[in-house]
Amino acid sequence: MTEKQIIISISREFGTGGHHIAALVAEELGIGLYDRAMLDQVAQEHGLDAHVLEKYDEKPKIPIISRRVNGHSNSMEDALVHLQSEFIKKKADAGESFVVVGRCAETALKDEENLIKIFILGDKDDKIKNVMKKFDLNEKEALRKMKRHDIRRKAYHNRHSEIKWGDSRGYDLCINDSKLGVERTVELIRQYVEKRL
Repeated sequence: MTEKQIIISISREFGTGGHHIAALVAEELGIGLYDRAMLDQVAQEHGLDAHVLEKYDEKPKIPIISRRVNGHSNSMEDALVHLQSEFIKKKADAGESFVVVGRCAETALKDEENLIKIFILGDKDDKIKNVMKKFDLNEKEALRKMKRHDIRRKAYHNRHSEIKWGDSRGYDLCINDSKLGVERTVELIRQYVEKRL
């Protein structure tokens, strides 16, 4: 792989292999991965409790208990979005190459020349099976969990991003991993990165 900086943001539907794909892409390209674990680093930098931050991670704010005054919000959700955006911007400004999962990275890093924006989707039945297996749920419970997570994820994303969650016009690649499987999806992303570079 080239020495040129590459940043890949991966958004995903719940129940796809999106996070696993992101980890494999990072490993294959020999670059860092920023996901939920970045909360520990963000917390440490700012002297905060990572367990507290976790409650607000990638969740839409609750309007009834938050408000905005002179452009500033008292919402912990908004504050965490800002902290995570600043964290990945610093990494990008330092010339680091990495894959970032979620966190509206495609907006936070929109000015990065080498940003590749990817959305991973999947067939409903495959996602339900994945959720059933991962969380040991029956079909009905898995469907409920999947819908609940995607509703929250979409609300969070659409509040903090300039592009609509899952809208193909906002991404460089939209891949249905039900059609290709995890390994071939990773291979497709790697080939795309090589062509872009």
